Amino acid sequence: MRVVIQRVSQASVSVNGNLTGLIGNGLLVLAGFEHSDTEEDLEWMVGKIVRLRIFNDAEGIMNLSVMDVNGQILVVSQFTLHAKTKKGNRPSYVQAAPPDIAIPLYEKFIMMLEHATSKRVERGVFGAMMDVSLVNSGPVTIIIDSKNKDL
Repeated sequence: MRVVIQRVSQASVSVNGNLTGLIGNGLLVLAGFEHSDTEEDLEWMVGKIVRLRIFNDAEGIMNLSVMDVNGQILVVSQFTLHAKTKKGNRPSYVQAAPPDIAIPLYEKFIMMLEHATSKRVERGVFGAMMDVSLVNSGPVTIIIDSKNKDL
């Protein structure tokens, strides 16, 4: 599982002009799932996301988590996070999980985030062509991969 996390002052996602998710201060999480992802990957990632200290404290130091600032979370599925660009100019997405694997992982991931935060997690529509808008605060953007915990 690979995510791109952006600290935002606001973010939204819409499909065909219809708003499906909207948050204020918090995290926009772009999430890509691969064939070999398990519930263990989801648990590890949820723990990282909710405890990631990327919000400023009173001294302006990134020392607070989304939980500490009572922030919101918006999750958008994005299989292109698993793009392979080694050969040619057209990315390959063979590492990305197909919908029959990815959809249950996506739904479980959101459910686990909601349980961990005790808050509703806003979301996009899996597999849809989505328009994502955001105001990246900082800017702060973090990439985390459950298969490469050294990132």
